[in-house]
Amino acid sequence: MKPEADQILMFSAIKLASEYAPQIPTQYGQGMAQVVAALMFMSAQEYDRAADIRASENADMRALFKLLAPQIADAGLRRDLETAASAREESLRVSALNASNEHLRKILIRLHAHLDETGTDTRPVWDVLKAMAARRTLTLPG
Repeated sequence: MKPEADQILMFSAIKLASEYAPQIPTQYGQGMAQVVAALMFMSAQEYDRAADIRASENADMRALFKLLAPQIADAGLRRDLETAASAREESLRVSALNASNEHLRKILIRLHAHLDETGTDTRPVWDVLKAMAARRTLTLPG
């Protein structure tokens, strides 16, 4: 599709914020238009990178699971780590990536709790979490 959705959202956000919001008679209305414009701006950023972020996060979690699974004494958790580590994305649709991401995050939480309970170093989990947060950072307009 030309133009792409991110370009349409960005153009609309700029128009709304710079041309239409100032013409709204109430401060509340102007403020709400600015909020909507900011949400559109952030949605435009997310559109372009959404699949990449989720695929990268999923790959990072799977790599961590593969690395740590052999060290896990809990058979059920180890099996879940190995299964998750060997799985691949069924689709690159954001909804499918989100579903995988949610499933993997639940396993990551279990892994983190297990490592913490057994006194094992949790830094590898924190490294993955920090990378995930950095990827999802948005730049606000203005």
